[in-house]
Amino acid sequence: MSKELIFRGFSKKTIDFFYNLKQNNGKAWFDSHKKDYDAYVLEPAKAYVIAMGERLKSLSPDINAVPKFNKSLFRIYRDTRFSLDKSPYKTHMGIFFWEGKRPRMECSGFYFHLEPPKLILGVGIYMFPRDLLDKYRNSVVDPEYGEELSGIISKISRMKGYELGGKHYKRVPAGYDSSHPNAGLLLHNGLYLGQETDIPDELYSSSLIDYCWKRFHPLAPLHRWLVSMTTG
Repeated sequence: MSKELIFRGFSKKTIDFFYNLKQNNGKAWFDSHKKDYDAYVLEPAKAYVIAMGERLKSLSPDINAVPKFNKSLFRIYRDTRFSLDKSPYKTHMGIFFWEGKRPRMECSGFYFHLEPPKLILGVGIYMFPRDLLDKYRNSVVDPEYGEELSGIISKISRMKGYELGGKHYKRVPAGYDSSHPNAGLLLHNGLYLGQETDIPDELYSSSLIDYCWKRFHPLAPLHRWLVSMTTG
């Protein structure tokens, strides 16, 4: 394995790059600092994917950890076609470890999001495609699978710092009982649990792998439930 793919942590220069990008979000600045992006963002991100992926395999042997764009790495270029914000570059770094045979963003996975001064770690599916949304809703009201899901969410939500996301609708969809114990989960068009914190000191060393593992591990039951739902 080449030296640059051994994860030793990110650096203060990683953080500086994103802070500076926020102030200079344009092609000329980015082009003149492309070497900084490659050295302080891209290369350690690739190494993180390899190291964290190996650790996550003990939770999910079939997890995908691929240090390439449109796989575990998200491109830094923003899609501005339908956005009022025409800033060309993302001022954060996203890394995704997914499991399943569907397109990666339709699969459950573990997510790492660095957006100085914050770090977000989470698991789940950000938005269900139409066919999965129907399957999700039916699973939510299923006596067995629905009870299992509510138990998983209740347990994790009692832990410090974790928050449930994906709620989108204001009313329970037609055809479902608004008095069902899981009616609140029917308001979701995605389902994920995560934790947002200030950037920890561990970011700057290989101990970031242990740090993330300790926060990903409690989320594994939700990941397994979603994998079962999407593949069953």
